[in-house]
Amino acid sequence: MFGRRPQGDFDEEAEHDARRNSGNVAAARDRSHHAPASAWLEGFGRDLRHAWSALLRTPSFLVTCVGTLALAIGAVAGMFSVVNSVLVRPLPFRDPDRLVAVMGTAPGSDLPERFDLSADFYVQYKERSKLLDGIALLSSGTSTLRADTRVERVPMAWPTIDLFETFGVRPQLGRLPVAEDGDQVVVISDRLWTSWFGRDPSVVGRSYFVSDGMKEVIGVMPPEFRYPSDETMLWVANPVRLEDLRPGQLGAVVVGRMKPGVTAEQLSAELTTLSKQLPARFGGPPSYARLIEQHRARVEPLLERMVGRTARTSLWLLLGAVCVALVIACANVTNLFLVRAERRAPELGVRRALGASPGQLVRFQLAEALLVALPAGLLAIALSAATLPLFLAAAPRGIPRLGAVRLDLATVAATFVLVLLTALVCGAVPALRASSANLSSMRDGGRTATARRHGFRNALVVGQTALALTLLIGAALLLQSFSRLRNVDPGYETDGIYTFQFAPDQPHLTDGPAWGRLHLAFMDQLRALPGVTGVGLVNNIPLDEGTPMGSFFSDAMPEADGGARFGMNFTAGDYFRVMGISLQEGRTFTNEEAFTPNSSVIVSRSVVRKLWPNASGLGQRLRVATPRDGVLPFTVVGVVEDVKQDDWREAAEAVVYFPLTGPAPGTWQMGSPAYAVKSSRADALRDEVRELVRQVAPEAPVYREYTMEFLARRSTTELSFTMLTFAVVSGLTLLLAAVGLYGVLSSVVAGRTREIGVRMALGATPRAVRRQVVGQGTRVVLVGVAIGLVAAFASTRFLTALLYEVEAVEPGLFALTSGLMVVIGLAASYLPARRASSVDPVVSLRSD
Repeated sequence: MFGRRPQGDFDEEAEHDARRNSGNVAAARDRSHHAPASAWLEGFGRDLRHAWSALLRTPSFLVTCVGTLALAIGAVAGMFSVVNSVLVRPLPFRDPDRLVAVMGTAPGSDLPERFDLSADFYVQYKERSKLLDGIALLSSGTSTLRADTRVERVPMAWPTIDLFETFGVRPQLGRLPVAEDGDQVVVISDRLWTSWFGRDPSVVGRSYFVSDGMKEVIGVMPPEFRYPSDETMLWVANPVRLEDLRPGQLGAVVVGRMKPGVTAEQLSAELTTLSKQLPARFGGPPSYARLIEQHRARVEPLLERMVGRTARTSLWLLLGAVCVALVIACANVTNLFLVRAERRAPELGVRRALGASPGQLVRFQLAEALLVALPAGLLAIALSAATLPLFLAAAPRGIPRLGAVRLDLATVAATFVLVLLTALVCGAVPALRASSANLSSMRDGGRTATARRHGFRNALVVGQTALALTLLIGAALLLQSFSRLRNVDPGYETDGIYTFQFAPDQPHLTDGPAWGRLHLAFMDQLRALPGVTGVGLVNNIPLDEGTPMGSFFSDAMPEADGGARFGMNFTAGDYFRVMGISLQEGRTFTNEEAFTPNSSVIVSRSVVRKLWPNASGLGQRLRVATPRDGVLPFTVVGVVEDVKQDDWREAAEAVVYFPLTGPAPGTWQMGSPAYAVKSSRADALRDEVRELVRQVAPEAPVYREYTMEFLARRSTTELSFTMLTFAVVSGLTLLLAAVGLYGVLSSVVAGRTREIGVRMALGATPRAVRRQVVGQGTRVVLVGVAIGLVAAFASTRFLTALLYEVEAVEPGLFALTSGLMVVIGLAASYLPARRASSVDPVVSLRSD
């Protein structure tokens, strides 16, 4: 029936397996040509049953493949859920693609590359833009909320009332503010409604102390409304009054809704034109006119602004890294399936001889791959569900919408698609190889692999090595960057310093001197605590709050030039000594300057370099433009070192420090500065400090309680988190690549046992055999390293936003990681080489 019987002996067990798995192959083939799709599905179901039986007979193969794929698919599923929730899923507002953040840029100025705007921009854009459907202005921060006996500082925002209309949101309870409400109403978040008021609907209509006075709660927003951050607890209506408007007081967030069909480029051009009209409409100092000359409107999608460039880069890189890990895992499993197919060559040949079509053989191999991928997918979802909360807990703060990350239907669906693709990738090549099985493979018992087959498997290892090296180089760059960041000198100390703030609300605290006396007296009480060696205070403590910017002029600078922009901070007590900020010249502030009107300032070294490059800063005079009191003169009494205020990756700031009370004591106030307490017991001061606050101001909440060591760790969390996650994924890919190389060489050794036995019988030494096998592995690794270096050179530029004082291409680091990859390859090659050199020629020849 099948023609002439081929020469050689059939493998009886292979024939038995083939007949058992295939049933009546000829009949099946006939049915496959004439039966409808239901018959094909019936045949595929039979293949699935037979494939599962075959897999159960090799449990080590099944467990290895399922475990490898589950780890990789689980990592991809977890990162996909994060990226989908944070970066891909649209904002939960009406037509979110039309929502934009409006900022400014001023090339040639001292301002950052992009900066937030002021109320004058908002008014101009709101009244005269023809491309906006809505626009809102807001600021955010923390302030006091008092409800009955509970009082805390909570995150809140102060938006104009058109924020809610611009976003297209409605409250779940109550109403939104209207113009007639002024600034006497608030809208609270679902989170605050739940945690403070137990979801009591009668909270609407009640009044509570918020920020600076009693305000009525008029509405509760839905849970999905979380703007400008996930932590925002309430929104205080903040109307813009033209009579109070001060042009150029930058720092407020402006958000808008573009009209349908409008592009960001079109809106940016229109707003730039409108901004040029601001000095003529609102006046302002010469520095303001100069700023407007340089100003260009900058418009970007609101989601991009919310997430930020660094976080966005980190998340996409991590998703890319776990996808690379999945590719390497698939390559490993594909290699395992190839080895399995080679060992089953006699069985497959018998099935071909009995009449199985190539399509049936392909279907059977794909059924096996699918039965490996499906449990791997289920296990991956379980692993992702278990580890995702740990990942989110370790993630840096400030990434929006992390609270909404979960394994939702989209993630499960994506995982299912990934499982199918994985089954196709892992099973396709072995299936095609199986479909070409012929009777010649039975003659050699399937023990002699072709050069083409080994070439393909070597190519898989080359690809694994290249990808693993690319990730390893990326992890090494991040590690080097993190190491340099941790060793940077920020201009201050972080050891043994406790910082906190409290917000008194007492009738006599009406001006700068009154606040100054309160803070000086409280510093004396803090100094009396055991172990405390110094106490100071500052308006904006480094690494926790940024400093506002101001325009400054030396005597030689006319106001028409716009001045120089420096940070502004306020300080008293032993702040500079406690923080270890070096005093370069002069003195620090006296206690009297904390509550007596004066014109003393301390400047950082960069201010001196900018304003008086060829002279000492001590005794110099400078002027600063203030929003209420015009341009005020000051005298420099001290010069200190520059400090890194916001982020250790940024350059140290030029800052002008003022005393608690300045020349205008009625408006120059510091209500709740940050205290800096130097103590060997910094970690244990919290309860004692809280007790002192209760004695002095029982109504005051205590907040922002940290050690400077904690703030230093927090400032590097984003980089360290990305580095650690990237390193773990890189380590996994490195292990998978090493295992892949080991598997290929082990298979080669097993397939060449007879050849090695003959060589050794003819006089080859074990050392020569080991050298040959290790050499084969080394050649594969070297090709992979060469390709990996090219890939790393092209891809590490995407890490630039995360690196600190490290170039994306570091030749020394590239060489070091390449050497490490070669060493790992040699180690993976040695075990198969050692096994090959221990072959007994007599045994190998007899067994063959």
